[in-house]
Amino acid sequence: MYKAALFDLDGVLIDSETLYTSFWERVGKQHRLPSPTFAYDIKGTTLNDILTTYFPEPEVRRDVDRLLHEFENEIVYPVFPGALEFVDALRAKGMKTVIVTSSDAKKMDFLFAQHPDFPSHFDAIVTACDVTRSKPDPEPYLVGAAKVGIAPEECIVFEDSFQGLEAGRAAGCKVIGLSTTNLAESIRDKADLITPSLEALTEKITEIIN
Repeated sequence: MYKAALFDLDGVLIDSETLYTSFWERVGKQHRLPSPTFAYDIKGTTLNDILTTYFPEPEVRRDVDRLLHEFENEIVYPVFPGALEFVDALRAKGMKTVIVTSSDAKKMDFLFAQHPDFPSHFDAIVTACDVTRSKPDPEPYLVGAAKVGIAPEECIVFEDSFQGLEAGRAAGCKVIGLSTTNLAESIRDKADLITPSLEALTEKITEIIN
């Protein structure tokens, strides 16, 4: 029986990926980045990695950082229907639950201000501040497992991005892919199971955790 569930945030628990994609597409065009897929290439990556990789000039990095946090302070973070109920159902089965996100502390503060009860559904939270390497490196999920004292092979990862799915698999966890950001066919080879949402898994909990 699996003992812990490790959840990515954007595209898994909160329906925000479309908003972030639009934001990063605007930033990419504004700074004339050559990659047409920039907004998708960075999904699951920490802000520090994005800034240092794509924006080498310090003044540009500061401006992009400012724009991002202004954007995050203004947007509404919608929780996916049934997502937290699914998390609670796992907890009722005795599983530990952990958020493993590439978001930074400022973004999490904005989220929790809108949804004050959000942290109460989880035993631990891993953010960009807790790791030195972002997804697809397995470190974020290894840290998440360690925070609740569970071996990675006894954990289930719930992810939507290519980088996150690769990180979960590299960590040695069971990986469930959500087709909220990418088409199911495009992530099928990166996950043990594909689902359109967490809510769709609620009636399959016993099957999933055993």
